[in-house]
Amino acid sequence: MNNLWTEHKAAEATNGKAQGAKWNAARVVIDSRITQKGDLFVAIKGDNFDGHQFVKDALAKGAVAAVVSHVGDDYRDAPLVVVNDTLKALEGLGRYARKRSKAKVVGITGSVGKTSAKEMVRLALSAHGSVYATTGNLNNHIGTPLNLANLPPETEFAVFEMGMNHAGEIAHLTEMVQPDVAAITTVEAVHIEFFDSIDGIARAKAEIFDSMNAKAVAVINRDNPQWQVIRECAAKKGISNLVFFGTGVGAQCRLEHYAASAHGSEIKGNIHGTSMSYRIQAIGKHWAMTSLLTLAVTHALGLDDQKTIEALANFGELEGRGRILPLPVKGGEAILIDDSYNASPAAMRAAFAKTAEVWESIGRKGRKLAALGNMLELGKDAPQLHTDLAADIVKHGFDGVYTAGNFMQHLHDVLPPQMCAGHVEKAMDLLPLLQKELRAGDILLIKGSHGSKMYELAKALQDKRIPKEVA
Repeated sequence: MNNLWTEHKAAEATNGKAQGAKWNAARVVIDSRITQKGDLFVAIKGDNFDGHQFVKDALAKGAVAAVVSHVGDDYRDAPLVVVNDTLKALEGLGRYARKRSKAKVVGITGSVGKTSAKEMVRLALSAHGSVYATTGNLNNHIGTPLNLANLPPETEFAVFEMGMNHAGEIAHLTEMVQPDVAAITTVEAVHIEFFDSIDGIARAKAEIFDSMNAKAVAVINRDNPQWQVIRECAAKKGISNLVFFGTGVGAQCRLEHYAASAHGSEIKGNIHGTSMSYRIQAIGKHWAMTSLLTLAVTHALGLDDQKTIEALANFGELEGRGRILPLPVKGGEAILIDDSYNASPAAMRAAFAKTAEVWESIGRKGRKLAALGNMLELGKDAPQLHTDLAADIVKHGFDGVYTAGNFMQHLHDVLPPQMCAGHVEKAMDLLPLLQKELRAGDILLIKGSHGSKMYELAKALQDKRIPKEVA
């Protein structure tokens, strides 16, 4: 679209003053490095940078105008929208775009699985009409208004992912997004160092209901122990239309059967009283649960369940979130389960179960191996939460576990000796060990919090050829 923003609309949305030539912008950006012809550049001032330093660069790359809080000598004559605060101006653009949109809006939050759920819901909605969704995982106080500011007025559906580290953050985001349907994937001990309890995390996630109207729908994980806390929060906000997904009889969208295969998952679900069988190109019971969340969302929007199921058949794992990849090794291929984007205790356990499922589906060939990095933001209980993973690793019969980082040392110390394949301080220190030890038929799970940089290890294993000394 060539006319997403004009100088008049931008000035109105931001309470700013437009100066210079008239313009039309097709996109809003805050990063001069990705700026293209036709963009509107917003000069955000962060803790470690000031976007005003890059206004000239953005204009040189084709930005039609810039939103600034002060006018620099090197862009004084450029088309500008001058505001008091550029972050508040970005929020203003987001609110304006939301208000003018006719789209049905879905908001998604939760301790784990937000981006995966957002992508699955986006795919499902694409079978019903035009869809706009959060780019990547830009789900914070900057990413959310930026994504809103780029919401095309004519799109029929929009999906926004909302994340938080502290109480009050979701409330601020949902006030801008104002979802018609809000879904909470699950509540776990993630960011627990910033909360007194998991119930506190649940209440923070339930802030997504704060700006919803009485006709809106809340989609809640009935299997999660915090479901009652979330239900109570919804009731306090006047949300009475609740839809539960899960495995028990209390869920309107219920999992009746799940089975992994070499090519994905076979699922049977009961959707508001109707039994439906379908498949997705992703392995893991957590993916089956995400598909139920997706059906709960699309059903709440009054959309045809069968169309949703047909779309779900095309869903596969996302990069760094459980994608299964061939890995060249000495003598043939191993299998890499790249779940390196992030981690929590619950996500770790789901990944262990998935690894065992994949191992079963390929005929129990080779060894089950794991390379695990630190789980972060777990507070004072971090050592114990890492130690507690040992029981699930033993339960699923892993043959070897490589660990990296100070917290993972606690896990390494309690694993059965025959499972301890090696411990190092940094993720990339595992690279030579794995390159030397991996054999054809092995399955290797790589997982850790983003800050542990296990994703660098996963990428390096895929990029590097077999070392000469082991070829």
